[in-house]
Amino acid sequence: MKWGVIATGGIAQAVTADMLKVEGVTVLAVSSRDKSRAHAFAERFGIERAYGDYHDLLADPDVDVVYVATPHGQHKEVTLAALNAGKHVLCEKAFALTVADAEEMIERARSKNLFLMEAMWTRFNPLIRKVHEAVRDGEIGEIRFIRASFGFAHAFDANDRLWAKEAGGGALLDLGVYPVALTHMLLGVPLEVRAWGGKAPSDVDSDAGLLLGYPGGAHALLSCSLVANIGCEAEIVGTEGAIKIADPMFNATKATINGVEHTIENEGYTHQIRAVEKCVASGLTESPSITWQNTLEIMRTLEDALNQLGVNYADIVR
Repeated sequence: MKWGVIATGGIAQAVTADMLKVEGVTVLAVSSRDKSRAHAFAERFGIERAYGDYHDLLADPDVDVVYVATPHGQHKEVTLAALNAGKHVLCEKAFALTVADAEEMIERARSKNLFLMEAMWTRFNPLIRKVHEAVRDGEIGEIRFIRASFGFAHAFDANDRLWAKEAGGGALLDLGVYPVALTHMLLGVPLEVRAWGGKAPSDVDSDAGLLLGYPGGAHALLSCSLVANIGCEAEIVGTEGAIKIADPMFNATKATINGVEHTIENEGYTHQIRAVEKCVASGLTESPSITWQNTLEIMRTLEDALNQLGVNYADIVR
């Protein structure tokens, strides 16, 4: 399959580098609003075609799958355009700015009978899969408590995508999505969401603490931050044992399950890319590992928390 990469920022560079490690993958084209950046990106990674306007990339009949690596604020616009152009799509997380946007994107993929997936690469990590299996098989008994965090200090700059509201900036959408997604994978949809945190001058969340409540009293304490170095690790405690996922939790290479340490090599985004290729080749429109329903459930939890923090992305003119 031939891929097109839309945007040339840090995440696009990291994912593209790993795409090229996967047998059978061809990265055929790249686009950037600054065409000189597209050409530099293409030269660096040996990509044949460079475009300025992403619509030109989407018009390329040889591109099969598009990887959307733009800031969150552009995910909906670019994904809808790609689906309208008949391309399969892997869209970075957080998937969209609002639940309504996510629903529209998914409905478009459904109507076009095209593959669409949120790039939640953590779910394809072999060690995270092992953790999931251990929980599913009852190795730690019934989960009673999850603690997970992801945060670092990042100097405020209203023009930086992490702080800019129109780009979908803020701690929850960029960092908090990982602890929330992990908790959803292990415990499902919470009965109740409580959120507390701070706001930046740009009207996005600077940090947040979430309490997710589940039937019978099970709960998760999740934290994310752009103003403090809180690390990126997780602990899952059950009635008969515990699991610890070492930093970085989102790209786990070490986990301890009931006192036994398990490690893997860092293979980055390669597992996710292989999964997309397999799904598309099989004629699937969604991945069984991160279904459209999974994405919508995670988005609803994030939106609920953001509303409690007084952050609303629906008012952005797009």
